[in-house]
Amino acid sequence: MVISQIPYPMIGANIAKFLMDVAALSESKKTQDIVDISNQSSKEGIRIVIELKKDADVDNFINMLYKKTRLEDSFGVNMLAIADGRPEVMSLRDIIKCNVDFQYETATRKYTTLLAKEREKKEIQEGLIKACNVIDLIIEILRGSRDRAMAKACLVEGKTEGIRFRSRESKIMAAQLQFTEKQANAILEMRLYKLIGLELEALINEHEETMANIYRYEDILDRKDAMAQVIINELEEIRRQFGVERKTVIENVAEAVYVEKKIEEMDLVFLMDRFGYARTIDTATYERNKEAADSENRFAFICKNTGKICLFTNTGQLHTVKVSDLPLGKFRDKGIPIDNISNYSGEKERVIAAVSQTSLNLYRMLFVTGQAMLKIVDGGEFDVAKRTVAATKLSEGDEVVSVMPLLGQQQIVLQTKEGYFLKFDIEEIPEKKKTAVGVRGMKLGAKDQVDQAYYLTSGVPSVISYHDKELDLQKMKTAKRDGKGTKIRV
Repeated sequence: MVISQIPYPMIGANIAKFLMDVAALSESKKTQDIVDISNQSSKEGIRIVIELKKDADVDNFINMLYKKTRLEDSFGVNMLAIADGRPEVMSLRDIIKCNVDFQYETATRKYTTLLAKEREKKEIQEGLIKACNVIDLIIEILRGSRDRAMAKACLVEGKTEGIRFRSRESKIMAAQLQFTEKQANAILEMRLYKLIGLELEALINEHEETMANIYRYEDILDRKDAMAQVIINELEEIRRQFGVERKTVIENVAEAVYVEKKIEEMDLVFLMDRFGYARTIDTATYERNKEAADSENRFAFICKNTGKICLFTNTGQLHTVKVSDLPLGKFRDKGIPIDNISNYSGEKERVIAAVSQTSLNLYRMLFVTGQAMLKIVDGGEFDVAKRTVAATKLSEGDEVVSVMPLLGQQQIVLQTKEGYFLKFDIEEIPEKKKTAVGVRGMKLGAKDQVDQAYYLTSGVPSVISYHDKELDLQKMKTAKRDGKGTKIRV
């Protein structure tokens, strides 16, 4: 199978991401039809080759690519524009209307300018033609004048005082010339070769062409349909010179239907290490290697193979991953990067907590941020049907440092980077919506922030290592929320 066209958002480095996504589908046993995949794209065009097994259902495989990768994609367009001097979010119809109005405005300015230039040419041409018809009188005026100003005054205003004429008739005719100022300047600057018969004929032809242009420009400016045709012709010419034919076809196509094989529900164990590689193993394998699995992985918990894993990040996002998209393997298998099968980006965010979809629906979640903002959110409020949702609202410069399902814990201990500890009852923290900011849990110094959060259950020992010394949190004095806390000195 050869892919020669890709969606716009896949251009560039995202082709490599697509190849990784396809490889992940094979590794996670989502499909067993792939034999090999290679990117043979060059300056000649896109060419991604996927070699399939002989008995593969090609149509179903293509539909799977549409569903599970970005081979079929959409991208948003920012339709915010400045219209009539103010910002406005516009529809496609509005954008097109504004563009058409702009074309009319531009064309109107263009042909108004051209018309003014042609009228100026007409004025000068008519002056030169008129001058050629009385050239002897013009020469007599020029020879009889003391300077340029006197000659110009005669041509424009008919002033004959001080000019020496050969006869009274010439003086009377000179007083009646009445050239415009532009015509007079053109006559005074006219060279003698313009008096040649062919030059005069060319001038007359040029005047006729100028008049035709004036009639045409006036017609375009007077009639909207004529203006519209001019705009269409100009756009057609631009398309002829610079247009590139569409490489894809716009058509009504039914949504791709990918038939997934039904799987029997069973318990698995989700494992994710500190490098972001995730996988699942069966419960029996986990029980045999429980100590190693818990120590070598950041997260290790039971989940349903038909459910989802919910990842909370420091940026306040909740990413979901289908358990069926994770590779099921042996205990020492490496797994796949969680980035490959979710919207999570390890370069921009960190996973703070991971829970199964089942646990999220059963429990309330306690959020703690670096600026000591706390709140409790009912787990059922999160929409796990989406791949990514906003899990909490953060103030500028704040981030999530802890997310914990409440399983009967009674108290919480906040630890700051400067070594302050504050212990208080969890019941002091209100339950809020996921879109809320939360309440302040602790007063912080100007440059201090919450670094860790510990959750205590009555009767259960809770000893941490602090600067290489053991610190029993259960023995710490209980205070009230929003206190300053106590600095632990080593």
